[in-house]
Amino acid sequence: MHTLARYRRRIARRPNVVVVQPDGFCNLNCTYCYLPDRDRRTPMPVSVAEAVAHSIAEFVDTTSPEPIEVVWHAGEPLAVGRRRFAELLAAFEPLRRAGLIEHSVQTNAVLVTPAWCDFLTEYGFRVGVSIDGPAALNRQRVDWAGRPAFDRIMKGIGRLREHGVRFSVIAVVSAESAGDPEGLLDFMAGLGCHSVGLNMEETEGVNTDRAVPSAEQAREFWRRTIAWSRQHRELTVREVDRLGGYLRAARSGPSAWDELLIDPIPTVSSAGDVVLLSPELAGIKDPAYDDFRAGNVLELSIGSMLDRAHHLRYVREFLTGLDECEAACEFFGFCRGAQAGNRYFENGRLDTTETNYCRVSRQALVTALSDTVRKEQAA
Repeated sequence: MHTLARYRRRIARRPNVVVVQPDGFCNLNCTYCYLPDRDRRTPMPVSVAEAVAHSIAEFVDTTSPEPIEVVWHAGEPLAVGRRRFAELLAAFEPLRRAGLIEHSVQTNAVLVTPAWCDFLTEYGFRVGVSIDGPAALNRQRVDWAGRPAFDRIMKGIGRLREHGVRFSVIAVVSAESAGDPEGLLDFMAGLGCHSVGLNMEETEGVNTDRAVPSAEQAREFWRRTIAWSRQHRELTVREVDRLGGYLRAARSGPSAWDELLIDPIPTVSSAGDVVLLSPELAGIKDPAYDDFRAGNVLELSIGSMLDRAHHLRYVREFLTGLDECEAACEFFGFCRGAQAGNRYFENGRLDTTETNYCRVSRQALVTALSDTVRKEQAA
């Protein structure tokens, strides 16, 4: 099959998500962070934000009535300051007010103040907070002086709650916290968030030396997480919810899930450089892949980059890897193939198949549910 045809068979033409980095700087220095150069301030010029908004406008009236989610992420978006953030958002306002886009932000909450709560409410932000659990499990989240950030994160979460700002939570599950999913989830439920995403710690970016959860640990973690979620309907566990959606679709016969296209997730750096398929590839230097750049929004629209994406070496490799996954992996129907960034960081190339990410975040989840069902049937 021709490369363009293979690309269109796998990758969506219209992104559902566009990730925008208002500044590469982060006020924290978490030990597992994958971002290079997060100690440098690189604020996004307004001209880049305007170019991103112009690019998104090309998609909003095409193939989907759903708004495009503009995710402000990496390092700490609030570190750019409210005045600069408002300047960056100005170009998106006509799209937002027309219901064509929706803003979201992933924050460590340390900088959240009442004024920030008002700001986030004014622009209709969906808010995600990064916290890994109670203080004992949050030790990897420290500032640049090595001081724990837990108390400051909790203060920021308290301010969100006081001001009625609805929020979700994302936690990195380490080899340590994988042993106590109930304690982790009880803590998350007590925060007042509406959902929690559980990211198994990964080998990626500059995080290459830490031990990550094993497949055995992950399988037990997910088994107990599924059991917990059945007893606590008030908190949505993202991964369990996604698996449930897949199973409901599968029971009804051939469905849209089987035809699900991969979101290209254009990720725009503060300088306007765009990478596709995996936000974790942003800022990674590798001459063999031209640093994963699809282009720069000051020179080329995101739509034009997507039209040409099948020419990029890493995209072609990724398509080959997906073909091989589909041909060989029994889990492909659910997971739709290993993530691009994980293939690269774990295997050094993207035309490979299984990764540890597959084993602990997808395969272990499915196997845990299978174990649960078999145990219940035998009882």
